[in-house]
Formats: sequence, structure tokens, C-alpha cells
Amino acid sequence: MNYQTFQPHPDLAALIDCYWILEVPASEDPQRQRIIPDGAIEMAFILGDDIKRYTNEDDFILQPRAMVLGQTIDPFYIEPTGYVDTFAIRFYPYGFANFVTVPIKSLINKETPIELLFGTEASQKLEQQIIEATDTKQRIEIIERFFLKKLNEQSTIDTIVKTTVDALVSTKGSSSINTILKEDLSKRRQLERKFTKQIGISPKQLGKLIRLQGALKMLLNEEGEKLTNIAYENEYYDQAHFIKDFKEFTGVSPKQFLGNENMTLSSVFYK
Repeated sequence: MNYQTFQPHPDLAALIDCYWILEVPASEDPQRQRIIPDGAIEMAFILGDDIKRYTNEDDFILQPRAMVLGQTIDPFYIEPTGYVDTFAIRFYPYGFANFVTVPIKSLINKETPIELLFGTEASQKLEQQIIEATDTKQRIEIIERFFLKKLNEQSTIDTIVKTTVDALVSTKGSSSINTILKEDLSKRRQLERKFTKQIGISPKQLGKLIRLQGALKMLLNEEGEKLTNIAYENEYYDQAHFIKDFKEFTGVSPKQFLGNENMTLSSVFYK
């Protein structure tokens, strides 16, 4: 498995977290992989064989080969049909709203073909350029030209939303919205509306996802650490609270997560 991340151009660094690639050889016995919500919106180009996304235990769809994966609240399973070769863009929570005019809420928990967001002609041209590119460096140059052009067509980041996201990230998701807004509690409803419009989920949901990311990284990278310590380090009330949130977003307990072959891909992303 080859998973690598790349930093964006400085002019896009406030909106895009990173670019990433994933290459996995074809297997005669492919395993379903549970994907865990991470609070981010991603655009992905499938350059290898098709990838299944299960809608229930038995049924699946084939993911669009050029798509945007909106905010996901629930974990889901994917399974490769052969060789995996993916190029993707991971946006900060407030980032993707600056490139499209559709409500971000409409993208939640599903894959949306990019042609529905950017138009058929522009999307087909972009996808073809990404496919024909000779390497990752060239793909990054292509996608950055596309986004820099889009920035000139869309409004800039909404200050109140960005401030809230930054506060949630800096406190690992533990700050309450009242604390973030301080004296401006009258702005709470305004924030909730703008947050949902630009990010797709509520501040509370994003805070829980960010806090879980910190706990997941600690669980994976500090083997042997007691769950109680992980809970307190990541601002959970207690171990029971940590386990409850963990199950909500992953579908399993922390102990079941470790060493689970269906969690291999998620483990790679979080490490």
C-alpha cells in the first residue's frame, strides 16, 4: 500500500488541507474497509479499477470516478474491485464552500459526481486532464489551476465560520460554541445557519469529529495507552463518554477497532 500526502500552494493553503494519493495492488480476496468520518469534504479521482461503496450489508453502488464526498456522519464500507489508484483533495471543513454554489448540506453522506457541481464541459475537461497527467506533481498543478480560477468566481471565507472552525481545531473539538462566541451569544443562530450552509453539519457535530480524530491518532500511535488516559487527553468527560462517541462514529469499540482487518485503510489515514 502506498499512501502519501502533499501540501497545497500557499494561495490555497487556507482552504485545502492536503492532496493525497493511495495505491493498493489488486487482491484475489479484497476486504471491505470501514471508512470513518473525519470532518472533511474530499474530491477524489478514481484512476484504477472501480470501488464499491456498500449501502447496506449486501447492496452496493460503484463510486463515481470523479466525485466529491460530502460530510459523512456515519461510517461506511468500501471494497476495491481490483487495483486501487486514487488522487484526492482534502478540504478544510469550511474550504469547499468557496468553490461551489450548491448548498453544502446537499452533499452530506453521499458521493456527488463533479459534473453536477462544476458543469459537464468543465468537469469532463478536468477529469481527462487528471487521467492523462504523467504523475502526481502534474495532477496537483492541474487541480490548483482549476481551484485558483474558481476562487476568482466565488466569495471568500465567511469570517464567523472560519473563526469557529479554527477554535474547534485548536482546542481539539472541546470548545463549546458559547465559549467560542464569548460575548456574542446573540450570533449563535446566525452561526448555526452559516455553518450548516458552508460546512454541511453543525458546530457540535464537527467538534465531536475533530475530538475523535485526536483520540484515534493517539489510539493508533501510542499503543498500550490506557483508554482512560486517551479519554482525558482528548477532553472527554470520562472513558464511558469516549467509548460512546467512538462507537457512534466508527460502529465499533476502541478495542474492536485495533487489529481489525476492515479498519486497515482508516488506520493508514489516521496514522
